[in-house]
Amino acid sequence: MSRRDTLWQWSSTFLWHHPWRWLRLLGVVPCLVLFALGRADHGALKACFLRAALGGVARKTLDDHTKVWIRQFVRRGCFDDALAAIKAHQNQSDVLILMSASVDTYVPALAQALGFTECICTPITWRANGRYDGALAGPNCRDQEKVRQFRQRSAAQPDLKTWAYGNSAPDLPHLRLADRGILINGSRALQAQASDLECIEWR
Repeated sequence: MSRRDTLWQWSSTFLWHHPWRWLRLLGVVPCLVLFALGRADHGALKACFLRAALGGVARKTLDDHTKVWIRQFVRRGCFDDALAAIKAHQNQSDVLILMSASVDTYVPALAQALGFTECICTPITWRANGRYDGALAGPNCRDQEKVRQFRQRSAAQPDLKTWAYGNSAPDLPHLRLADRGILINGSRALQAQASDLECIEWR
């Protein structure tokens, strides 16, 4: 759906308006080293980045940023073919669920803006004083967590046929669970891994 990673777009846009916070990203280096050594996973790296970049920011400040960012993203950040696919599913009265490894600081608002029925994403904690923490409040919605969520949501309405869209290797397991799994804009190597799935290009 997105031309680029939304978590980076959302957070870096905030950082450009608060440039002194770029220095805080130096605090991510130790976790990045652990990640490279296989001693920290994607969830730990994500939480470390968010805490360094946005830790301590007031909820209203992030909410205001999210509103502005979403308006810009819907205008320029989505593939036209993605918006057309969303519209086609809406016209068929399908249940649209946005499932993302990105965080609930902005993904639910993005899902609402795009007309999705539901949203499943990675939950983040807030401090008691109402300021952003960045630590994960639940599983990182990636890889097998997407599989678990997909199975759980499909079981709630077992008579409905399922379509699933994804664009990366971690998406392949849950795409294979759908009645129609579709890989979007995959590299040649990724398409070779997904030879059992439908592979298409979105512009």
